[in-house]
Amino acid sequence: MTVLTTARLRLEPYVDAHLDGLNTLDADPEVMRFIGEPETREQTQAVIDRVKKRWAEFGYAWWAFIERDTCELVGAGCLQNLRREATLLPELDAPLELGWRLRRDRWGRGYASEAAFAMGDFALERLQPDELLAVCHPDNAASASVMKRLGMHELGLQRWYGRELTTCRIGADEWRATAAGRASARASG
Repeated sequence: MTVLTTARLRLEPYVDAHLDGLNTLDADPEVMRFIGEPETREQTQAVIDRVKKRWAEFGYAWWAFIERDTCELVGAGCLQNLRREATLLPELDAPLELGWRLRRDRWGRGYASEAAFAMGDFALERLQPDELLAVCHPDNAASASVMKRLGMHELGLQRWYGRELTTCRIGADEWRATAAGRASARASG
């Protein structure tokens, strides 16, 4: 299981110690508005258990976003295989998806983009896919904005997880080119 770091975040694969923070995040109706129903503590624990198994089996899954300055869990994000229907079984031949969500008090700070860039870099380095996708509810303007900041191109509505979702894509070569530009900007800034 791989821990990723960014300027402001530490991305840690889910473990039981993340239960309180993840449940605070995933029980918030406003955070879950475009994703699904708020979770109970037991549901969050079941998700953690599934994610730990996925990490062990596939080497990628969900990370908890830990704010480096405060050591607080402020969000979560994933690298996972998109599924046409809302099943729990992975479709390993399905495209790789980047996903994220943040606590409301951390919205608008650029954390989602920062974490997504790190997760995408991990995906391209370790798994070498031809492309990365991201999906969101058509009314979720904040996630759509993150997808644009990642350099993704909108493909319109497509069916994923049993719902019609805005789908965005970026090819591996284009991602690598933007990653090189980000690295150059950090070096000069």
